[in-house]
Amino acid sequence: MRRRDFITLIGGAATGWPLVARAQQGSVPIIGFLSSLSAAALSGPITAFRQGLGSVGYEDRKNVAIAFQWAEGDYDLLPALAAELVKQRPAVIVTVGGDPPAFAAKAASSTIPLVFMVGQDPVKLGLVTSLSRPGGNATGVNLLVTETESKRVEILKQLAPGASNLAALINPKNADAELQSSAVKAAAQAIGQQIEVIGASTDLDLENAFARFTLSNINGLLLLADPFFVYRRQRIIAEAAQRHIPAVYFLREFAESGGLASYGTSLADAYRQAGIYAGKILGGTKPAELPVIQAAKFELVINLKTAKALGLAVPENLLALAEQVIE
Repeated sequence: MRRRDFITLIGGAATGWPLVARAQQGSVPIIGFLSSLSAAALSGPITAFRQGLGSVGYEDRKNVAIAFQWAEGDYDLLPALAAELVKQRPAVIVTVGGDPPAFAAKAASSTIPLVFMVGQDPVKLGLVTSLSRPGGNATGVNLLVTETESKRVEILKQLAPGASNLAALINPKNADAELQSSAVKAAAQAIGQQIEVIGASTDLDLENAFARFTLSNINGLLLLADPFFVYRRQRIIAEAAQRHIPAVYFLREFAESGGLASYGTSLADAYRQAGIYAGKILGGTKPAELPVIQAAKFELVINLKTAKALGLAVPENLLALAEQVIE
């Protein structure tokens, strides 16, 4: 199986293998970690996850082993990766990178405790029976992706008030694609705008989408949350810059890499919470006793260098709200 690390110890794989052997013998618990992303894409959030674990008494490579499985943007790999994690006999499985990893883990085992990180209401998704009393073997964090998608429409319009032709780029293979599309269309309509939602799930789709943006004179772009786009971050930023299109993204890494702006849930805060929950379950708390956490911390990042290159004047109220301003 490609694209995986049974026990990925970032920066320290060699020292981790003795612990893996001990974990498999049952002397230390294993946390299964299933992601639709990659280790490189999540280096910062993984640090926050380990901090959450540490706050409740568990330290990776000392008294717990983390078995990472990375799908690297390929949703089709998730069921097999989840099945391989189950074979490791983890005490708890943590899933990140959208709803598909949670569904894959849930399908692989109905008994192993699950801490998920999803973008939509997990009750509507069928992962839990209620937010306050999850029931069953699962609990986790709701990143409120739909809510942030809507807010990004407003931010885009504030950054580029002259933009009259808006487009949103979406991965139609995302389980939440229909919800995402409905949310941005409703948000655009609320401010008197129309927005064209274009699908892209392959590199050729991306090429065709940007060519279409040029032909349609698109002058404002929203990138909807999906791991597929994370892997093509530099390309998407470059394409938008080349066509002089103001764009708002869903992860701060886009703005830090040259994108105009980003707005979304603080991944560091969410991953820290997931680490705390995983540690509590290791300590004996049942998932059913841990209410689903609704994301409460959001972050706006603005790249003034990019705004200047696009000829945009960033409103003072947005600068005041920004967690980070790149000059």
